[in-house]
Amino acid sequence: MDLFGSSTIKSLERGLEGAQLRQKAISNNIANVDTPNYNAKQVSFKHTLSEAMNASNMKAHRTNDQHVEFTTTKRSPVVVTNRGTMYNHNQNNVDIDLEMAELAKYQIYYNALIDRINGSFNSLQTVIKGGR
Repeated sequence: MDLFGSSTIKSLERGLEGAQLRQKAISNNIANVDTPNYNAKQVSFKHTLSEAMNASNMKAHRTNDQHVEFTTTKRSPVVVTNRGTMYNHNQNNVDIDLEMAELAKYQIYYNALIDRINGSFNSLQTVIKGGR
């Protein structure tokens, strides 16, 4: 029995990895706000959604014949560089207000994921203690 390998915990773990990558990109952007010729970086899941939408081999484990078939494959986010804009005279395109807002947003998202993982572990702890 794999207690920590449940699909819920694995999904939350992948969410944390994505949130961590986003926060790292945002932190790098903030740290380089005054660096000449620095281009802001963003984390993109768009390619993953496109691949999933275009996939023709969608399969899944079905418990009922009326369930829709689909596959689940682990796809990774991609860090992309934003080269289409310029905000500063030194060819730097980091918008500090946007980056700070994004950092706050993803911090809330990260904390929500941590709370869900804690809830999962608390449920396991309750089961181990026999409901006490």
